[in-house]
Amino acid sequence: MIRGHYLGLAQALLIIVPLTIVVRASNNMLMTTIPLLARYGFHFSNTLIGLLSALTALMTFLSSGLINSRLRSCNRRLAFIASSVIYAVAYPLFWLSTPLTIWLLSAIAGFTLGFLMPNIITSASLLPDRRTRERLLNIYTLSLSISLILGPAIESLILKYYSLRESFLFFTVFPILALAIAPFIKFPEETSNDSLIAVSNVLSNPGFLTAVLNIATYNVVFSFLMAFGGIYARNSFGLSYSTVETLFSLFFVTSFLGRLYLSIKPAERLWPLMSSAVLLTVIGIALIGLINNLLIYIIALLLLGIPHGTTYPLSVVAISRAFKPQHRNMANSLFFSFMMLIGIVTPTITGYVADLIGIRNTFIVLILPVIIILLFLRRYVNAVDKPLG
Repeated sequence: MIRGHYLGLAQALLIIVPLTIVVRASNNMLMTTIPLLARYGFHFSNTLIGLLSALTALMTFLSSGLINSRLRSCNRRLAFIASSVIYAVAYPLFWLSTPLTIWLLSAIAGFTLGFLMPNIITSASLLPDRRTRERLLNIYTLSLSISLILGPAIESLILKYYSLRESFLFFTVFPILALAIAPFIKFPEETSNDSLIAVSNVLSNPGFLTAVLNIATYNVVFSFLMAFGGIYARNSFGLSYSTVETLFSLFFVTSFLGRLYLSIKPAERLWPLMSSAVLLTVIGIALIGLINNLLIYIIALLLLGIPHGTTYPLSVVAISRAFKPQHRNMANSLFFSFMMLIGIVTPTITGYVADLIGIRNTFIVLILPVIIILLFLRRYVNAVDKPLG
């Protein structure tokens, strides 16, 4: 079970769904908990927290875009399994982290993620039939949402009885499970030349540009929300760590519902769903920025969860429509790299801005770039708006 297509949807689900859940749940725990530990354990400023989040994304960008995208299938499999080992070893070390070692551990975790997630995406797109493939891709993104609900919910329970540091020990079970499943994931068959595609051809492909611009309309907000949303809730409303994680879990419930809808009814046209997601994003961040109230914050998180649920699967579908199976690793790796590039730029800039004008006001600042990106998205989406067959 090394290469080729899955025998069917059921076999693919048995491997991809549990692997996706354990990798994403553990990774999201790092995204939301490291900023809390950095602020309240190490007394980092918003600027330093933004740089720490950016470092993680930078390492993922390097491993995904510069290394994984250039590896052949057999070497990607080896890198995938090796990264699973390193991830499982490094994860519990966050329990012992210091203001210095947290930078190193974050870099290691980010680097391994650049080999894990793109290959899971590519593996989820190996089924030959378009409708079955897009259904699997939507179920894959649905499993991402399941992990994002379970992760904060489990951590919320853990934090009622244990410290932020100790929660890393409990979550180490997820990287260990990922390591156990990793050898069973499939990679596409390749001949000597059929997997080759120029990076410039990928970057200029309208379907790829659609995927990147679509995810950017939300990831600009999501990167800031993951880095500073918990800090904002704790500072503004005096919430406990446990309650902060519960709020993240609520956010991912509506994300799950959005992806559940796409799993049941895969999108034929992409533009109506993409533009609707941007509208909800703007409404959500405007509510947070304009009204300093816990109930409104919860409502805003529920609204923001919906576009979080729909933007990513729509981007993945756009790539699957635009590229042949043997070229999707390059496309998915570069796509994931651009996601990480957003994760580098956004926390770096917004962390500094938040130190100047406050976290809440920074949410308002994010509205303009989201709208500008939407205008560019409209230009390219027609190429993949409707399936070719």
